[in-house]
Amino acid sequence: MDGTLAVVHNGIIENFTALRSELQRKGYTLRSDTDTELIAHLITECRKQRAGMSLEEAVRQALTQVHGAYGLAVISSEEPDLLIGARKGSPLILGIGEGEYIIASDAAAVIERTKHVSYLSDGEMVLISRHGGYQIKSLENVQLCREVVELELTLHEIQKGAHKHFMLKEILEQPEVLENCMRGRMLLTDAEATVKMDGLITHLPRILSAKRLIIVACGTSWHAALLGEYLIETLARIPVEVEYASEFRYRRPILRDDDVMIAISQSGETADTLAAMGLAKKHGCLCLGVCNTVGSTLARESDAGVYLHAGPEIGVASTKAFSAQVLTLAMVALRLASETGELSAAEVRAKLEAVRALPALMRRVLEAPRLAEYLQTAKTFRYASNFLYLGRGFNFPVALEGALKLKEISYIHAEGYPAAEMKHGPIALIDEFMPVVVIAPRSDPNYEKLQSNIEEVLARNGSVIAITEEGNDDLDRCDYVVKVPTTEEFLMPLLAVVPLQLLAYYIADLRRCNVDQPRNLAKSVTVE
Repeated sequence: MDGTLAVVHNGIIENFTALRSELQRKGYTLRSDTDTELIAHLITECRKQRAGMSLEEAVRQALTQVHGAYGLAVISSEEPDLLIGARKGSPLILGIGEGEYIIASDAAAVIERTKHVSYLSDGEMVLISRHGGYQIKSLENVQLCREVVELELTLHEIQKGAHKHFMLKEILEQPEVLENCMRGRMLLTDAEATVKMDGLITHLPRILSAKRLIIVACGTSWHAALLGEYLIETLARIPVEVEYASEFRYRRPILRDDDVMIAISQSGETADTLAAMGLAKKHGCLCLGVCNTVGSTLARESDAGVYLHAGPEIGVASTKAFSAQVLTLAMVALRLASETGELSAAEVRAKLEAVRALPALMRRVLEAPRLAEYLQTAKTFRYASNFLYLGRGFNFPVALEGALKLKEISYIHAEGYPAAEMKHGPIALIDEFMPVVVIAPRSDPNYEKLQSNIEEVLARNGSVIAITEEGNDDLDRCDYVVKVPTTEEFLMPLLAVVPLQLLAYYIADLRRCNVDQPRNLAKSVTVE
């Protein structure tokens, strides 16, 4: 209240109401409804309890009263040469530069100043002195030693360059992302064709003997997880369950020590996903992580895992990380299929050859004339109020992802459905004002049924945007037909998703939405 203390906070204080009532009873006036302001008053109150209490001790005592998640920084005019950071359930890193230190929640925030960072773990504080370096301690005041690591990021990677938005830059980077993701992991020689992932090879016997694999994720990562289920069950014939991490952690799931969990998170800091993995570890499950951020909590706390090598993703709506997640899961599925004998050596080789060809095929999807086609389609449909996305098999998760992208950045209501479910309700919505996106490659075993779905939409005056392969002229009755190169059925999602990402991007840009920072959304959901 006297202006001597400042707090920056990322997280949620769950016992906010009780603490606020107690502080108000003691005479504090809160000028906002934020839990961040509450932390400042708590620290001040602790200092009042004992004359001469240091800022460090006051922060420590205040945080013992807080329930919830926080990554925070504290400064005081009474100790102007001290900066304090603390972490619980929300990421916090210390950037170590030349004669300077930086506290941030993400590596992208510090790369302009330094490539050397140290990652704090839950229940830790960092004390930075203007004159005496830094110390990392536990909340119990135990001195700790934390490794200093060098970031793989470059400043160029977090700059837009000539692109209008980060999202567009990241969509266009996807062919290179696929190359980076598979580099060193696919062995294709005359003598051998296999997938090599050091983070998983050690645990292959346990993975193969597991009764089931459980994949947990949130948002776009959940869509990649669903594709992972289709890939692993189809190719390797291993049972897979996919769970929303936020539901999994609270529904008293049945877990056994012979289960294997795969946790997927772009940031490696998604609170629900980390909590789900923690629950699995308590039950003795092997926990594998798939994430993009080196040094993240998921990477540190999982038993083993795979980095995506997608590079920093600045746009809130995930695009290139999704593609890297799907490709990673496809490679895992192929290795498992080889181990289980579900695919012969010749079949594995053929599929790996198809994987290797993906970056070149995706570059064709992103050629300038095609971008102009996507923009023209966006101009036609930018005023629509609702969209329906339909797909079957491997392309059903792509329908979900396409709908999510449109919702996230253009604020148009959109729903993804299995195409066969259209008759079970959504068909009632179709009229001349309802665009329907149908992912209908001829490689789909249910292609004829997808054609029937399209005819049903057209018969009700609906507009159809069809995604199919080059050379397919069966769908010319549709309002717009987007054609992508031909590939194996299980890889089609990686090509089909790109036009959907760009359709969402162009519509959002035409509607003058904040593409990179859509309202109410955060890049990394580090709280519940």
